Amino acid sequence: MSDAFATLEATIAGRLAADPGTSYIASLAGKGRAKIAQKVGEEAVETVIAAIADDRAALVGEATDLIFHLTVLLHHAGLTLDDVRAELARREGVSGLVEKAGRPSKED
Repeated sequence: MSDAFATLEATIAGRLAADPGTSYIASLAGKGRAKIAQKVGEEAVETVIAAIADDRAALVGEATDLIFHLTVLLHHAGLTLDDVRAELARREGVSGLVEKAGRPSKED
């Protein structure tokens, strides 16, 4: 059985440079990173709304849309889910409170 995330990444990578007239991914990428990021934000809000409504089916659908658009954003920025996996591995075994306290201040 193939990994759905690997398939998703391969599809996104292949379509980023496709004809924007035939590919949603290429069309979105052509609008720039800010537009892609805006779509991630919209999907995040829709995911939150589905979670608050306790609508499991909607939550799965919105989470899928969120992961899709986040993966497009990562690839547009030259990153992959492997970069996210590496960061998760780096944080493994570290308390969330400790990890957050070790981040640079946003005011710096």
